[in-house]
Amino acid sequence: MGKKLTRRESREAAFLTAFAATFEPEMPSLPASAEPLELDAFGRQLLGTMNEHAEELDSLIEKHLKGWTLNRVPRVSLVALRLGLAEMLYGEEQKPGVAINEAVELVKKYGADSDYQFVNGLLGTVAREREESSESKC
Repeated sequence: MGKKLTRRESREAAFLTAFAATFEPEMPSLPASAEPLELDAFGRQLLGTMNEHAEELDSLIEKHLKGWTLNRVPRVSLVALRLGLAEMLYGEEQKPGVAINEAVELVKKYGADSDYQFVNGLLGTVAREREESSESKC
């Protein structure tokens, strides 16, 4: 077993694993030269949560798309949104700000120039809605 991953490294490994999985039908396996990604417990938990709640997450994303469909959302952004929402809504830490920031950083690194703004806006909207709904229950 290698070095202990930071949370950021763990999220990135989970993101890259989930992103690679979106190509499964077209590209069943990674090239032999590709290094396998190391997933720690946090990364596996994040992926598991994302997969377990996939329909709910996609439905929530679709609900916040104005005049778009999931098929039009860039793949990098969609995977980052799914992971960010999974961590935000179902993660143990319940730190929406951290989940949003990490998703934005992943999109800045792997996505197109302005995609991060879309991801930040959608996740921020969901976080505010959740905060408002929990305040109204008090």
